[in-house]
Amino acid sequence: MGDSRRESNGWISAAMTAAVADLPSPFGQLGVALSDAELRESAYEIFVAACRATGSKPLTYTPQSERTIDRSTSLPPSLQRSLTSAAASKMKKALGIRSPSNKGIPGNASSKKPVSAGELMRVQMGISEQLDARIRRGLLRIAAANLGKRMESMVLPLELLQQFKSSDFPDQQEYIRWQTRNLKVLDAGLLRHPYLPLDKSDAASQRLRQILREASETPIETGKNSEAMQVLRNAAMSLAYRSFNGFGSDTCHWADGFPLNLCLYQMLLEACFNNSDEEASIIDEIDEVLELIKKTWVFLGINEMFHNLCFAWILFHRFVTTGQVEVDLLIAADKQLTEVAKDAKAAQDPTYSKFLKSILSSIMSWTEKRLLAYHDMFSSNNIESMQIIVSLGVTGAKIPVEDIPNGYRRRRKEETDVARSRVDAYIRSSLRTAFAQKMEHIDSSRRPSRKQSTPVLCILAQEIGNLASKEQEMFSPILKKWHPLAAGVAVATLHSCYGNELKQFISSVTELTPDVVQVLRAADKLEKQLVNIAVEDSVDSDDGEVINQRNVTL
Repeated sequence: MGDSRRESNGWISAAMTAAVADLPSPFGQLGVALSDAELRESAYEIFVAACRATGSKPLTYTPQSERTIDRSTSLPPSLQRSLTSAAASKMKKALGIRSPSNKGIPGNASSKKPVSAGELMRVQMGISEQLDARIRRGLLRIAAANLGKRMESMVLPLELLQQFKSSDFPDQQEYIRWQTRNLKVLDAGLLRHPYLPLDKSDAASQRLRQILREASETPIETGKNSEAMQVLRNAAMSLAYRSFNGFGSDTCHWADGFPLNLCLYQMLLEACFNNSDEEASIIDEIDEVLELIKKTWVFLGINEMFHNLCFAWILFHRFVTTGQVEVDLLIAADKQLTEVAKDAKAAQDPTYSKFLKSILSSIMSWTEKRLLAYHDMFSSNNIESMQIIVSLGVTGAKIPVEDIPNGYRRRRKEETDVARSRVDAYIRSSLRTAFAQKMEHIDSSRRPSRKQSTPVLCILAQEIGNLASKEQEMFSPILKKWHPLAAGVAVATLHSCYGNELKQFISSVTELTPDVVQVLRAADKLEKQLVNIAVEDSVDSDDGEVINQRNVTL
């Protein structure tokens, strides 16, 4: 993990690991020790199964004579779709991506470029050809044993466990690892996060817990004729086919409980990004890849609203954890959050609202940390990203979700200007922080020697004047988009901060000394500079507001 290169089966570098720790998942803990690599492997199994089951026909069986692992012919028709050029990407255009990367396949891929969307998906998810071949071989066996049944009507880990034995693996350790992963997925999907609430006294759940507990100590014997496998199957199937009314259901639920389904879906959506250390952008073939990923919705209980929400999070998460250098990812996250805002207006699902609230809280906590002290966070080197981060924070604040932390709660009708309110708070907070830092710096620089003749308030006035000029030139043009008097608010804040210091100084003056005169002149010069900035800001404002309004009065 200390190496900056991506791991062979995944993607995380040391830098990404540190960033992830600073941005915890909004989906919560699974309560099962499933690593990202294990989740990715299970997600890929669902992905291939979903693509094989696409269409109106049930699963069909491919005779032995027609089976092959040749990469060009073994993929199902839905996976054989050829890749189109980056120029045709409607998704990139919708996300505001300004230019295609045109840098080929990811850094962890082979030198031979994938010829289909399905093959690209395998490469993107870090699945080896050997593992892919075994998954497809298992699906063929499942198809032969369940003719006429649709894949989404089966508990996939259970079916795979029944189709493979230790002899199908290179060594016993790999087989145990594979079996353990599938059992942990059953634990997560049927016991920890079931689609329907689970009665702890349920006999099937108790049996399944016992089986999983025993399997954690000694691997169970799998295969069609295994007694342990039959007990496991009966318990798992009983739980997977429960319904709200307590009777049997025709719908199978094993991977569509929250948040397991979102964690699996996140693994699939991660395939939409280049995985090399040099590039963290969206792949050119995102249209084809997303079209295939969406086929898993029926397995995972995902719909368009959940997809939009998850994709917005993934885009944002990817920007943060890859060094915050790919501004295109931030632009795309902002665009996608706008779609989430539209969905939220019509949302009635309490589960959706729960995860919307969690994701917004995580995103807005990150944006607030930067925008409430934007003078510390942004410079000419990264100023481009500031506007998008402000947009992201404002869009999130407008989404009507109750009881979100950090004060983002549903406003009364008269408090509709959320954007202006948030930007106003950013300006005042950041400038107060910057002012305090200037004060501290001046005090610390004077402590070693008391011989300086220039009064502190004169030095401070000059520093504040420079700060006001920087605000007017660098930050106000960006913030003006959401607050027509951004510069006016800024100089009013600085005027207030400096005024408090000046009042304290004046209150202690008993005679008009040269130092006092020098301070008053410096204060007068600063006053004129701040007033000029405020007046210019008022004249330039689109809505014709004047400088003497209550919140910008100097």
